[in-house]
This record gives sequence, structure tokens and C-alpha cells, in this order.
Amino acid sequence: MVELAWWWFVLILLGVLIVGAVIGFFVARKVFSSYLEKNPPVTEKMIRVMMQQMGRTPSEKQVRQIMASMNQARNK
Repeated sequence: MVELAWWWFVLILLGVLIVGAVIGFFVARKVFSSYLEKNPPVTEKMIRVMMQQMGRTPSEKQVRQIMASMNQARNK
């Protein structure tokens, strides 16, 4: 009887750990994606500063093209 209870405990523990890992993965993915939507990694202002540091004066059209290409690459 004690042997049977020990195996059930191990099986239930493994099941709980697996379910917890799966739920944790999806919750972390949702939190991280919402954080990236609120705080994008690159903004138009950052692109202007980078181009000015390289010695170029970017036009508004160039900045928007770069942002569009970055958004397109991110959504693939």
C-alpha cells in the first residue's frame, strides 16, 4: 500500500510540474509581447539619432521607410 501511494505522489508531482511549466510559458509570452507593444525596441527618434551619428541628415521619408521595413520584418 505504501509503495502504491509513493508512485501516485511522484506521478501527480510530475503532472503538476509539467502543467505549471506550460501555463508559465504562455503567461510569460503574453506579458512579454504586451511589453514590446507598449515599448517598441526602436523608435523614429532613435533612427534619426543613429543616422545623424553616422553623418547623415535623414529625411522624414527615409525614417518612415526604415520604420516600415523594420515593422514588416518583425511581423513575418
